[in-house]
Amino acid sequence: MAQKKMILDLDTGIDDAMAIAYAVANPEVDLIGIIGSYGNVYVEDGVINSLKILELLGATDVPVYTGLQHSSESDHFDRMPISAEIHGENGIGQVELPMPARKPETGDAIDFLIDSVKQYGKDLILVPTGPLTNLSAAIEKAPEITTEIGNVTIMGGALTVPGNVTQVTEANINQDASAANNVFTSPLHLTMVGLDVTLRTLLTRKETQQWRDLGTASGKAFADIVDYYIKAYEVTSPDLHGCALHDPFAVGVAIDPSFVTTLDLNMYVTTDKEYYGRTVGDPARLDEPETNVKVAVNADVDAYLATFMKLLTTLFEEH
Repeated sequence: MAQKKMILDLDTGIDDAMAIAYAVANPEVDLIGIIGSYGNVYVEDGVINSLKILELLGATDVPVYTGLQHSSESDHFDRMPISAEIHGENGIGQVELPMPARKPETGDAIDFLIDSVKQYGKDLILVPTGPLTNLSAAIEKAPEITTEIGNVTIMGGALTVPGNVTQVTEANINQDASAANNVFTSPLHLTMVGLDVTLRTLLTRKETQQWRDLGTASGKAFADIVDYYIKAYEVTSPDLHGCALHDPFAVGVAIDPSFVTTLDLNMYVTTDKEYYGRTVGDPARLDEPETNVKVAVNADVDAYLATFMKLLTTLFEEH
């Protein structure tokens, strides 16, 4: 058993599925739970997708909790049409996986996160790859966890590049800017793995063909799922020549920070209408010597992709 424990907070679409596989495959961490969120899909669908992926990978001991269903600013969630285009109506590239034998956990997801911090402390790694609604709610309920948790690495935001929802806003932050601002301006120390670096980590059909050639159920399923993602990128972002590994890159950085170069900064998230969801340096804290956010601004793409392919291919060989 690894000393480091990991919880993923996911809105399980295609790159979230790869993030699960990366966490399951990496021997340096034990994946002790998944918290479902909304975003790429509705929370209930994302939870089922997580259970399906875990079952496909033989990781049926990982509990999956249903997190909050909508942002802290609203009373409902409407899935954006672009999410269905990129991830498929079912969130996993229209690939039909068997319904999971397990059901989601009945316990409260926020309590599960808080209790895990209390149990594992500095050995706990949390990787939110969707909206920050669940983490913000946990901080509001138990503010002390901001100094007790070992590592929080988020996939979200954009500092040095344009956003992918608006010119200034990345999709995960855009779902709940108020929650994101609560997280960024709390005492929590976190690493932001945003579009600045995730758009450099690209996967192509060359790699998915390697998975298909394994002849295993998981290899074929993930090849089909990710090929759907690549095709969507060819329509929406033809200049990239592949699909971005947003969420699995955040998991990779959470385990091995050497994959990125970071900038230390105090940040906040704007909630005004014109610049909603912008992740930017906090002018009120520019002179403070202590900073709480590390922003990934450069990436060792070759090292990460080599690790990513080794881990996932080995995992798919076995299942």
